[in-house]
Amino acid sequence: MLDGPPLARWLAAAFGLTLLLAALRPSAAYFGLTGSEPLTVLPLTLEPEAAAQAHYKACDRLKLERKQRRMCRRDPGVAETLLEAVSMSALECQFQFRFERWNCTLEGRYRASLLKRGFKETAFLYAISSAGLTHALAKACSAGRMERCTCDEAPDLENREAWQWGGCGDNLKYSSKFVKEFLGRRSSKDLRARVDFHNNLVGVKVIKAGVETTCKCHGVSGSCTVRTCWRQLAPFHEVGKHLKHKYETALKVGSITNEAAGEAGAISPPRGRVSGAGGGDPLPRTPELVHLDDSPSFCLAGRFSPGTAGRRCHREKNCESICCGRGHNTQSRVVTRPCQCQVRWCCYVECRQCTQREEVYTCKG
Repeated sequence: MLDGPPLARWLAAAFGLTLLLAALRPSAAYFGLTGSEPLTVLPLTLEPEAAAQAHYKACDRLKLERKQRRMCRRDPGVAETLLEAVSMSALECQFQFRFERWNCTLEGRYRASLLKRGFKETAFLYAISSAGLTHALAKACSAGRMERCTCDEAPDLENREAWQWGGCGDNLKYSSKFVKEFLGRRSSKDLRARVDFHNNLVGVKVIKAGVETTCKCHGVSGSCTVRTCWRQLAPFHEVGKHLKHKYETALKVGSITNEAAGEAGAISPPRGRVSGAGGGDPLPRTPELVHLDDSPSFCLAGRFSPGTAGRRCHREKNCESICCGRGHNTQSRVVTRPCQCQVRWCCYVECRQCTQREEVYTCKG
């Protein structure tokens, strides 16, 4: 198991489940989890005792520390929510980086090597993971899938203009508290641990910044004399877009040998960074992501990615960048797709099958 702070060890194992999750049936309610072996789908309906055993086994099989495992066992909904958070975070990461050289490759050895280093990509993984866990827990509370939390009552929302607090708000207060406790506290000695902790908090803060108040009108003929309001989290895709922007503007901190980029020496501190000399804080007070190492190019296969040879690209958009100047191959193929679809009464969609020729571009090796 990977050495490092709690989230690093959990991510190293948990992200490995993503591809397996995609292959599972959507109706599966309980999963037997391992860090490297195929998942076992348990029956949908279980007796109370069997359900409790399945929940305990799910928590035990996740790569959790003792404290995390204890928190997982406290509520039958936690293990499933952890799994949902990992899947959601990994899929969003892959979507946001689909046109980049590093396309959020999370297979075994690449994942482990990446999490050992302080790249911008590692910072993004920490932030998207803590954001995913916060989002998934808040939604699980409002959906009634957790025993220790329920809807957000939002006592601080003022009742004005005949507003009534109602509906079922996403419980961000509970999920934020849970995530901070689950992922561990800030280390005052280890710079890498402090960087990781900072990026964890960035993910949580982005979730908080996206909370909106949603209202529904009540009254005669839609007069809206009374409005029922509740708090709702932004769609996770919006969170991913925000964190991708932060990735692109991430700050470099500390001093470390840049082995990945093939250079050695001290990294220049970003403007405004407080120097670590004399016991000062080496981290800037910033809402942005921070990292220690310059990223590798990700052009060639290595410890951190399989490279871009054979990657599909878009000729007008990103072939030149993704293919790293090696050029691309062009392949023409005939594809058949549904087209000219119409809704028929009642109740199905009727489509024609249209054939067309398209060109596929892939990077040369």
